[in-house]
Amino acid sequence: MAFDIEEWYKEVNNGDVVLSHYGAITANAITLMLNDIEQGLYDRNEKSKLRKKVYNVMVEALQNLFHHADLPPQNVINKFGEKFATFVLKKEGENNYSFISGNFIRKDRVKFIKDRIDQINHLSPDELKILYKLILNNNEFSDKGGGGLGLVDIAKRTGHEYHYMFHNYTDEFYFFCLKITIST
Repeated sequence: MAFDIEEWYKEVNNGDVVLSHYGAITANAITLMLNDIEQGLYDRNEKSKLRKKVYNVMVEALQNLFHHADLPPQNVINKFGEKFATFVLKKEGENNYSFISGNFIRKDRVKFIKDRIDQINHLSPDELKILYKLILNNNEFSDKGGGGLGLVDIAKRTGHEYHYMFHNYTDEFYFFCLKITIST
């Protein structure tokens, strides 16, 4: 049986949620979401430093979802279109937010993404800076434009390890779940 995305989304979409999304993701929707996030953090009277950090991480994370998620399986395209993603931004503690996202990844890309995240998770802050510059200077880009630069940038900004899972959805697709912790 395929991984139940709706059930997973219900489980993560609880607590002190700032913004959540399930479905098609477009450039215009991202702009609106970022405005909602900015306003939501302001309404919560978050400290300026934390607001800026959360917002900047969200810009990069949402751009990653938009630009780097694979086309979903046909049944999902039929329902939501070619760009499908889900995410929840929620407050986890006094100075702590989490961004939990999910999107489809083709089976043949799972190892590359897993290896890149594991590499990033094991690097020190100084090593992350070096890797970031190395990717930029060597033009190490994937067919989708990345090379993991966005993931490295987010790790540099947050200072936290990524938590992730790949859930088998079909023979060709996995549903990639990523949790980013953002704190001061």
